Amino acid sequence: MPRKTRPEKGDKRGSRSRSAYGETRTPRPKPKIDFTIDTLDFKNTNLLRQFVTDQGRILPRKYTGLPAHYQRRLNVAIKRARQMLLMK
Repeated sequence: MPRKTRPEKGDKRGSRSRSAYGETRTPRPKPKIDFTIDTLDFKNTNLLRQFVTDQGRILPRKYTGLPAHYQRRLNVAIKRARQMLLMK
């Protein structure tokens, strides 16, 4: 049985640096937001609006760069602010 060989560097089947359409992906810039856990409250709508898009969607953790426990507390705070009609 012949052995399988690795694809050459110029071979497109082996490269992962390009997307399906042949273009390289550029990462989105992460927002530079500095806060303490005490300021993360549903009443602090100015801070919460930085983590919500114009359409009202909560930004993912990959984009915000927050640790998991901060992101969970952020989601709860945004949902509480929406429920109290402080945010849309």
